[in-house]
Amino acid sequence: MQAVDFPRTAAIASRLDVLAHTGSTNADLLASVARQPDAYPHLSVLVTDDQRSGRGRLDRTWTAPAGAALAISVLVRVPHLPADQRGWVPLITGAAMTLAIRGQFAADVLDGSSRVALKWPNDVLIDGAKVCGILSQMVPGEPDAIVVGAGVNTRMTPEQLPVPTATSLAIAGADVDLDRLLADYLRVLDRMLRAAVSAAGASDVRAEIQRLCGTLGREVRVMLPDDRVLEGTAAALDDAGRLVVAVGGESVPVAAGDVIHVR
Repeated sequence: MQAVDFPRTAAIASRLDVLAHTGSTNADLLASVARQPDAYPHLSVLVTDDQRSGRGRLDRTWTAPAGAALAISVLVRVPHLPADQRGWVPLITGAAMTLAIRGQFAADVLDGSSRVALKWPNDVLIDGAKVCGILSQMVPGEPDAIVVGAGVNTRMTPEQLPVPTATSLAIAGADVDLDRLLADYLRVLDRMLRAAVSAAGASDVRAEIQRLCGTLGREVRVMLPDDRVLEGTAAALDDAGRLVVAVGGESVPVAAGDVIHVR
């Protein structure tokens, strides 16, 4: 995989670095931005199809066979986004990837829009199985800079899946066009981030995320960071992007936790 394989992406990204392999694209990009902040403008991208020491949420490891998944890290600079609204950045990232993955389905073969959904806060599911996870990290010393990392199972076979609840684009029957996937993702990510800086635009972005979020309206079990378990109905997203769970007549906002869609 080389930079020449991503012509559409190169037209959108301010900087595009394609690696044959690496330990972690997020760790690499965070370190590079810390060393040379001026060399990495908004929408700088680092990508590989052979990530060997990736991290997920809650310090979980994320690995995949070479060529079976795409690891993408993007630097977003959000100086005009109020600090109290930056909790929406992971949700915006997940929404952008949801739309990009929907675009991998041929309209005349499969209805991707009905199969692909955002799971709060930032996983993407196909037919209820996880195809993408996202990790957002602040850049040390750069309060307006965030690295958003995404791992997408692209060409994994059933035998290569890490857990039974995962899937891949190939397994789901999607077209696997890595350049289109990445270009679509960047385009929507940038559009939503730019819109979110105004009150009217932020309202539209939130409405779009809520339409994409397959968690809303579902019965859920939430594993909270303090090991408590919350069970109820995912009722809404609040102004900070937290998931509001209705539990016995009480509305409980959740800022972080592992959500299980109860079938």
